[in-house]
Amino acid sequence: MRSIRAAAVGAVTMSLALAASACGGGSSGGGSNDSPKELTYWASNQGASVEVDKKVLQPELDKFEKETGIKVKLEVVPWSDLLNRILTATTSGQGPDILNIGNTWSASLQATGALLPWDAKNFDKIGGKDRFVESALGSTGVEGQDPAAVPLYSMAYALYYNKQMFADAGVTKPPATWDELVETGKKISGDGKWALGAEGSNLSNNIHQVFVLGKQHGADFFTADGKPDFTSEGAVAAVKQYVDLMAKDKVIAPGNAEYAQNQSLSDFAKGKTAMVLWQTASATFKTMGMKEDEWGVAPAPVASGTPGAGQATNSMVAGINMAVFKNTDNVDGATKFVKFMTSDAEQKILNEAYGSIPPVKAAQSDPAFNTQATAVLRETLATSAAALPQVPDESQFETAVGTAVKELFADAAAGRAVTAESVKEKLAKAQQQMPTK
Repeated sequence: MRSIRAAAVGAVTMSLALAASACGGGSSGGGSNDSPKELTYWASNQGASVEVDKKVLQPELDKFEKETGIKVKLEVVPWSDLLNRILTATTSGQGPDILNIGNTWSASLQATGALLPWDAKNFDKIGGKDRFVESALGSTGVEGQDPAAVPLYSMAYALYYNKQMFADAGVTKPPATWDELVETGKKISGDGKWALGAEGSNLSNNIHQVFVLGKQHGADFFTADGKPDFTSEGAVAAVKQYVDLMAKDKVIAPGNAEYAQNQSLSDFAKGKTAMVLWQTASATFKTMGMKEDEWGVAPAPVASGTPGAGQATNSMVAGINMAVFKNTDNVDGATKFVKFMTSDAEQKILNEAYGSIPPVKAAQSDPAFNTQATAVLRETLATSAAALPQVPDESQFETAVGTAVKELFADAAAGRAVTAESVKEKLAKAQQQMPTK
């Protein structure tokens, strides 16, 4: 996503939504066609601002209206509000016809019963399930169930680096491993400049980073049957390694512990930090005034060797899905809109505008997605990215463990020791906050 999601909802709120699943989102019959000439659409904030998104999306919505006669009322919802808004809608039944969701929320929102299932019949209406890349389909809901949403934008993490800051420090190539990143970082950090930017108060970003490090340490944070497993040796090691970039290695500025609104991208664009781990950041850098030749992009680091599957995983499968509320009063129009937005032509337009990767196979092969800004991301998605656990409790996981990491960053910024014991204690507390079955 363009702006990293800020998970703002605790287990109590999600439990309320799950309790309302029998009625949340309206009828179980798949909506009606009572208002065939209009749709409401909640779009997620993908660009540098809500206004940027409106400029990107409105011409496409006008195009859809011209083709179908269906008017789409657009609201771009900031990530800090989106999950709360969706959960309120699932409980009240008063929501949009169509909405964007972070792909990691798919299973949690699927459990509310509020979203239209994408069975074979519905996929046939938009050209078939096999049009979509398999890795993107892996983050659309619980395995073995009909997907709760359709992939819209695909993203992956990469390491962005400032070429001039590297040259000034005598660094000739981007780091490929974490040891190299720390070594490079120590050469760069100093005189008010820092090596790596982070968003220590952004719960979802925290989860994305420690999930990837967890994979590299052989940990998944959930057992095979979907139970929380936050205090395993690998999970503790992953969280400690991430926070230690500030606490021990001193390559992240202490002030980053308070970042939650893309400040690390601003610091990067201003030459205050030399590197940032981010999803599809090129369009944002351009908006912030950077020229494309001022930065480079490389695969995110691994422990050793080169990125790949398993313990060489270096990204979560990031992205945005498009869902339809079951109680829509224009189910046919909503399906037509999803078909339009996931068409080959629109996928090229939208993903090129946002610097993301089309989850539609035919669009992904376009040369526009083999540039410096996108080639690494596409390769990462194809070979070394893993989906976050598609379990109903995923949203609570983001909140509980993301908050634990936030608190550990606060400890590091304040000069308090971050030990394996203190990490395990925070993670144990987070696990206690998860719903009991």
